Amino acid sequence: MVDASPDPDILIPPLRPGATLAVLAPAGPPRPGRLAPVEAWLSERGYRPRLLPSCYGPPALGFLAASDAQRLADLHAAFTDPEVDAVLALRGGYGCTRLLDELDTALLRRHPKLLIGYSDLTALHAVLDREGLPSLHAPMPASDWGLPGADADTDALFKGLARGWRRGDRLGLALPHPLSRGGAVRGRLIGGNLAVFAALVGTRWLPDCRGALLFIEDVSEEPYRIDRLLTQLRQAGVLGAVAGLVLGSFTDAESPDAVLADQLARLGCPVLAGWPSGHGQPNRPLPLGLMTEMDPAAGTLTLI
Repeated sequence: MVDASPDPDILIPPLRPGATLAVLAPAGPPRPGRLAPVEAWLSERGYRPRLLPSCYGPPALGFLAASDAQRLADLHAAFTDPEVDAVLALRGGYGCTRLLDELDTALLRRHPKLLIGYSDLTALHAVLDREGLPSLHAPMPASDWGLPGADADTDALFKGLARGWRRGDRLGLALPHPLSRGGAVRGRLIGGNLAVFAALVGTRWLPDCRGALLFIEDVSEEPYRIDRLLTQLRQAGVLGAVAGLVLGSFTDAESPDAVLADQLARLGCPVLAGWPSGHGQPNRPLPLGLMTEMDPAAGTLTLI
């Protein structure tokens, strides 16, 4: 059950033990052995799991968890079911953008619920932001939970869900990074995976980037690809519109720091680098769609 509160300082209400989490696979299929423990993991945390049909397939096109129709139906069902308190993505991969044209955004507005996930879920985070709904960039069961070294991230997720998020909460502390620069700035926190976010340019699903804080991270993208994606965002006017940039982890490829430094030299906005979220570890939960203050000198993000 989700706590209902008139307190205007509560931005994401607590998800108390006994709440029902709908688990769905809006993108890729789980790898062998990664689906079976999910119900037990959620039950051990005191929540009631409800795994939807897309989790079980059958896979489509070799890279989708299920057909577009099934994945879309599960997404709509999870948001409309009155017994479901929050929606958890099984994993990322690829496939969320295929659902956007048929997504019932009015339905999402009528039944607002917290969506939890990252990576390919960036596309759905963007849609929810356009609808004025917060969401949570956070570890997913078939991608992260139970892996060596991931316990701290999973614990941080469930601690956050149990407490909720409110104005004044400091979201974490960035690792010291030479690319951090500039003074404190405020804006709505948007973004997620760089490649997925850049793919929204030219579509009606790109969030309003004016005055926003843009969080980006990526995995398995070599520096020239990072440069291409950032060049696209710059030439599309996205990077010139944001109030600040938050750089998460860039993993499983050569460090893109030289490319990032070159691209950032063209921009005048503040930058907070070394944020502990992304495809690597740590991957701390990060609320999106909420007004946030970024302080590069202190290395903090704070909900306002």
